[in-house]
This record gives sequence, C-alpha cells and structure tokens, in this order.
Amino acid sequence: MSDFFFGSPFRRLFHARPFHAVDWSSAAAAAMDWVETPSSHVLRVNVPGLGKDDVKVQVDEGKVLTIRGAPPAAKEKGKEDEEEGTVWHVAERGKPEFARAVALPENVRVDGIRAGLENGVLTVVVPKEVAPARPKPRSIAVSSKL
Repeated sequence: MSDFFFGSPFRRLFHARPFHAVDWSSAAAAAMDWVETPSSHVLRVNVPGLGKDDVKVQVDEGKVLTIRGAPPAAKEKGKEDEEEGTVWHVAERGKPEFARAVALPENVRVDGIRAGLENGVLTVVVPKEVAPARPKPRSIAVSSKL
C-alpha cells in the first residue's frame, strides 16, 4: 500500500536527499507543477516579483535539480526609496526568497536542461534520454536449406 502513495514520482518529492547548501529555515518552498511528457519533464515554479537575474537553477551531483530565488539586495532592504516619516501599518509579503530541490529520474539528459522566466513563472524543461527505436516486427521466410 505504501508503494501506491510513495512510488515514483512522489518518492522523489518526499524522500529527496537533504540539501545542505540551502538554509531551509529562512527559505520558503515555492509552488511547483511537475508534468511528464513523452519527451521531457517540465517543471513550472511560481516566482512572482523576481527577474531572471534573481533566480538560480543548477543540477548538483546525483541529478538533484536545485532552484533558488531571492530579491536583489536593494529590494531586500526595502527602505531606500521611502520618504521620511513613512509608517508601515501592515507588512505581510515579506521577502520572496525560496529554495526547492528535486531529485531527477534516471532517464534524463542533464546537459539539455533549459529554463525560462515569463510572467512570474519559471519553466524548467528537462529532456529525457532518447530511447533506441525498437525494430519493427518482420516476417522471416523459412526455407528447407540455409
């Protein structure tokens, strides 16, 4: 029964190896969709308010895809462009800092990974290895002599 809930691909999400380079206590997990097509795995991550220079995507040893995002230093401080005497009444948005690590399946081409950012959504395309074509079945004539 546990294989039903924690089998592939959910195993990779729940049982990914710990990632020590990210301070998980201060980084939130960004909302992510993971879709598998016949030719690739497509990951879409919400990154509102961040530009392409604010997001880092990398593959570490063991095929762990890591996505990190943080606002630029000026936005992080948030106080430089306020006029004197400004009073904050509510501050709920906080820092849009996040980190996400996903263990990739075995059948992917790490050298072909592409990433793009548009309208607050980071799309990462991880192509699959091209499987060798199966030979088509054919009839073989049987003769009495070779």
